[in-house]
Amino acid sequence: MAVRAAVLPAVGSPLEITGIDLPDPGPGQVRIRLAAAGVCHSDLSLSDGTMRLPVPAVLGHEGAGTVVAVGEGVTHVAPGAGVVLNWAPSCGACHACGLGEVWLCANALNGAAGVHARRADDGTDLHPGLNVAAFAEETVVPASCVLPAPEGVPLTDAALLGCAVLTGYGAVHHAARVRPGETVAVFGVGGVGLAALQAARIAGASRIVAVDVSPQKEELARAAGATDYLLASDTTAREIRALTGRQGVDAAVECVGRAVTIRTAWDSTRRGGRTTVVGIGGKDQQVTFNALEIFHWGRTLSGCVYGNCDPARDLPVLAGHVRAGRLDLAALVTERITLDGIPAAFDAMLTGKGGRALVVF
Repeated sequence: MAVRAAVLPAVGSPLEITGIDLPDPGPGQVRIRLAAAGVCHSDLSLSDGTMRLPVPAVLGHEGAGTVVAVGEGVTHVAPGAGVVLNWAPSCGACHACGLGEVWLCANALNGAAGVHARRADDGTDLHPGLNVAAFAEETVVPASCVLPAPEGVPLTDAALLGCAVLTGYGAVHHAARVRPGETVAVFGVGGVGLAALQAARIAGASRIVAVDVSPQKEELARAAGATDYLLASDTTAREIRALTGRQGVDAAVECVGRAVTIRTAWDSTRRGGRTTVVGIGGKDQQVTFNALEIFHWGRTLSGCVYGNCDPARDLPVLAGHVRAGRLDLAALVTERITLDGIPAAFDAMLTGKGGRALVVF
């Protein structure tokens, strides 16, 4: 059955809206009609080659929709059920999974190498981007990539739970382990950054500093929970220390993935504090430290994959925050577009003019 999808023909090429022939679900697979999908910076990283996965591919890795059909052996969802896509399903058998660190599963992205569908016009094999190929009217995914949608949350908002919210929330609660009364700085006010700001507020942080290059994002940041807003500059670390009694913040969360931002986040962290890097940077982004400062400051610098989250465990927690009004999913979206508008959304991201877009089908 042919459906419309956004296809990345090659790294660095524009996305193409075209028909694809999507197979029926086989054993252990689920077919889903998408309600919405988020345009995430990781999709941009795939399109420009920062993250390397097989192409041509159907991009889109966070989405939600309704089950159309299930293959043999699938019992946890049924046709008509609302679901959220999980782009990084854990295998349960590798070393990381054995340690309970399912966000580091060695086999999570194995599905991206498979053939997901074929172009309707010429039969070209297409891969499923980050496993789930959510930039399409419908998709077929392994059952392990499907989680029941939480009750009381519209599917068009629940799409963001699959990546941006899990990542931002987890970066604050699981990686940085922010405690009530602590101070936090969040670098980068995109979808993940906005989720991190809300998570810091939920955690009870006493001061939450948002940092971004765009003055237009101040209103969004403050609505998410920021108590202070700074435009990124050479003096950002000094300004943050001035806001925190010359100490620096207890926890800095970097959501950009650039060497200069990571270094600034580190410099903004108090002695003994935690710097958590969420942003995905390229190999050319080299961050340097000298041995003496590492000893003297006693800070912790750590990476963060998928918010160090277990989606099956954390999705119900996030849904509870949404239903209680503590977490506003709609506030993460700056533009709602249709499937045909996906290339425009990417253009906006590339030029820095767009925030987070939500593709509505």
